[in-house]
Amino acid sequence: MESANKKKIIARTVVAVGILLVALQGVPVERSNPPVEKEIDAPADVRAILRRACYDCHSHETVWPWYSRVAPMSLLVAHDVEEGREELNFSRWDFSDPANEARARRRLWHEVEEGEMPLWFYTPLHPEARLSATDKETLKTWALAPAASAVP
Repeated sequence: MESANKKKIIARTVVAVGILLVALQGVPVERSNPPVEKEIDAPADVRAILRRACYDCHSHETVWPWYSRVAPMSLLVAHDVEEGREELNFSRWDFSDPANEARARRRLWHEVEEGEMPLWFYTPLHPEARLSATDKETLKTWALAPAASAVP
């Protein structure tokens, strides 16, 4: 008798989770790429690393993978991109004050140096985003260099 009750509970739970997943498909998710306002001014090798490892979450040039269209992953991916763009957006790299740009670059390097970026759960699905020692050294050199003077 007890085994039959457990099976009913498991079956009902599976059905409830299935219904929830189907219902989540109807939740609207913003997957847009607004126009690029101002591209980051960095050497070509730095831009190549940033494009490969950072742009999906930190620019208006996100490549939305297939799983960004299937709930609940769609909700998580959209949230991560929105948060990433708010923190640092390479498509809105408009620093009129060289000191602010230098701070942004140092902060970027700090996140990479501490292993916070790219996110640990991003790189398994995007192995191209893994940063080699050479990539890190290139980013470090650029990030810690004095910012160029702002162009009026």
